[in-house]
Amino acid sequence: MPTLYEWAGGMPVFVTLFDKFYDKVLADPILEPVFKHMSPEHRLHVAHFVAEVLGGPKTYSESEGSHFRMIQKHLSKHLTQDHRKRWMELLLQTADELQLPDDPEFRSAFLAYLEWGTRIAVINSNLDEVNESLDVPMPVWGWGVPGGPYQGSA
Repeated sequence: MPTLYEWAGGMPVFVTLFDKFYDKVLADPILEPVFKHMSPEHRLHVAHFVAEVLGGPKTYSESEGSHFRMIQKHLSKHLTQDHRKRWMELLLQTADELQLPDDPEFRSAFLAYLEWGTRIAVINSNLDEVNESLDVPMPVWGWGVPGGPYQGSA
């Protein structure tokens, strides 16, 4: 069975997805103030992170950061549900424009990860320090359900 990463089309798809997506973000009145100071590497790091989570190569965790580091990047950003919803809307719009697979199984799993990840980002953005250990593992997302309700940080 292919991974979600493979089913989507591999790394070139994720790089293009996040490149086109962040063009939209920087033109958006809700998201531009949050992202206008992002580093030139941000688009590629996010592409590598999401690709890895969905079963792709460990490019992000082996050479660009860790899940702990990704959590740190969101601290004290004070993201809102409006930011999160607009981020989701623009990313899914870009996925449609690039014709990522639209079968219900892929889109369900893809959307589930994005919903989970953006909600965690909002939670972390309203903290001032990381409540996870340095070696918190990278998320791994597949075709199934994540399991269980959110219980907060351990």
